[in-house]
Amino acid sequence: MSRMLLKYLSNRPMKIVSSFLQNHEIWRIRIFALFFTCGLTLTLVISACSSNNTNNSVAIQTANQTTTNQGVVVRIGYQKAATILSAMKAQKDLENAFKKSSASVTWAEFPSGPPMLEAMNAGSIDFGYTGESPPIFAQAGGNPFVYVAYDPWGPKAEAILVPKNSSIKTLPDLKGKRIAVAKGSNSNYLLVKALEKGGVDYKDIKPAFLQPPDARAAFEGNNVDAWAIWDPYLAVAQAATGARTLTDATGLAPNRGYYLAAKSFVDKYPDALKIVLEQVKKRSDWAKNNPTEVAKFLSPELGIDDRLLEVAEKRRDYGVMPLTDKVIRGQQEIADTFYKIKLMPKSVDIRERVWQGNQNTATKG
Repeated sequence: MSRMLLKYLSNRPMKIVSSFLQNHEIWRIRIFALFFTCGLTLTLVISACSSNNTNNSVAIQTANQTTTNQGVVVRIGYQKAATILSAMKAQKDLENAFKKSSASVTWAEFPSGPPMLEAMNAGSIDFGYTGESPPIFAQAGGNPFVYVAYDPWGPKAEAILVPKNSSIKTLPDLKGKRIAVAKGSNSNYLLVKALEKGGVDYKDIKPAFLQPPDARAAFEGNNVDAWAIWDPYLAVAQAATGARTLTDATGLAPNRGYYLAAKSFVDKYPDALKIVLEQVKKRSDWAKNNPTEVAKFLSPELGIDDRLLEVAEKRRDYGVMPLTDKVIRGQQEIADTFYKIKLMPKSVDIRERVWQGNQNTATKG
């Protein structure tokens, strides 16, 4: 009896301890499970809130952009030979891009850059594209436009032509000759730089200031000795007359194009302008990679054989780029040159008209 009592008493503490440990383990597991569940729930809540905040931020940004462009009428000036804007008009790129904001687009055709910039100055259009020279003369005249991007185009896309049997063989031979050129055009600048290279003073030639159709007639009729001209008229003249290229613009002139916008439009609708430039970039990428398709599109627009247009397309470049210091200096040099030879009434500062808003959105510079 005493032995059994002693054994019972000796085992009881162990059972109490064992029971206590088991109960403690159960509570520890339950507490861990409780904290794990709370933590998981909190994580999911935070994640959901973060996701909602991100979605809300995107939605708010889109809504703000839509509201900003709500009811805007974007007025585009274009020329048939300006490939990108012509193609955008035909394909309704801008109309589709502005659908969500209920903005609308109108198009006005111009024969060349100067009258288009006159329309911008008068408040009739908001956006357009020209060669290097028209904006320089427009700035000298007080037109409040801004440069918003440039297009590299390329030096192979303009040249000085002479008849195939001409005695003119080198640039110095241009001295005393009558040369057709569009006044204040990109090719006018090419002519100035070519004469400088040949050691000929600009005063020692006889410029015939003619637009391309009249210049071609004068060239084919032997009423001028040479012709400074750009594509696609260049390609057409080469094919039709067998004219020789005295020089193209390589090493002489950059031959760029510029996208311009009315300052009032830029100040009031910068988001709309960025959408326009995004669409111009997309269409430029297409044109750069599809010269044959571009030529076929332009042929009925310009009344020029698509095979000749393809020649022109393959020697030019496309792009939508911000104006870098190098480009600004190049444009300034053109302006200073025209002022020096008294084609312009006053000097201008190109940098005053450069928009900074596309520096972060342009693709290359």
